[in-house]
Amino acid sequence: MDKPFSQACVNNRDPILEVLQRVFAHSQNILEIGSGTGQHAVWFAGNMPHLRWQTSDQPMYHAGINQWISQHPATNLVRPVALDVLADTWPSSNYDGVFSANTAHIMPWEAVVAMFAGIRDHLLINGFFCLYGPMKYNGALEAPSNVQFDQMLRQQFPHQGIREFGEVNQLASSAGLKLVEDNAMPANNRLLVWQKVGMTDELYVSTPEVGNQGQEQ
Repeated sequence: MDKPFSQACVNNRDPILEVLQRVFAHSQNILEIGSGTGQHAVWFAGNMPHLRWQTSDQPMYHAGINQWISQHPATNLVRPVALDVLADTWPSSNYDGVFSANTAHIMPWEAVVAMFAGIRDHLLINGFFCLYGPMKYNGALEAPSNVQFDQMLRQQFPHQGIREFGEVNQLASSAGLKLVEDNAMPANNRLLVWQKVGMTDELYVSTPEVGNQGQEQ
């Protein structure tokens, strides 16, 4: 089979990496939910050798992920495990970081709910969850490109669509996560960062959000 390729991954990998290098600076064990083509995994693992990066996705995507890993092997990059947040048992390890890109608007809403429930159960106290993708604020999409993208998603599959930030953040709050960063990213995307904190734990100190770079998705 041909190795899968996403130009969007090439376009956004460096701005995402800049945030992850800061947020995951003291992390060790990362779970990526929905590794897709595998491009993000090999890039992030290669640039953050202090992390153990566990890829995951539905089995139909494993061959492509494994192709990328085979061509860009790294001792800290782990081949994919099967993970359908609605059906599969999550990996047994506990993680101090979770990353997911371009999944919340593709999953049905019940899967987004299940994803946060799984993170509640498997993310360690003080660990971070980083979610990348477009987001709606107060019911509105400001960028025309996001309006068009949202319409395309909903026409293809009614269960898809750009999510409302407030609803997603409520899921995070119910899972014991506190929002610490909302970073503006290229092509009108966001990189949201939550931290799982205990009752007496202090929040990670957020830096100002990075500006929208205006790059193509």
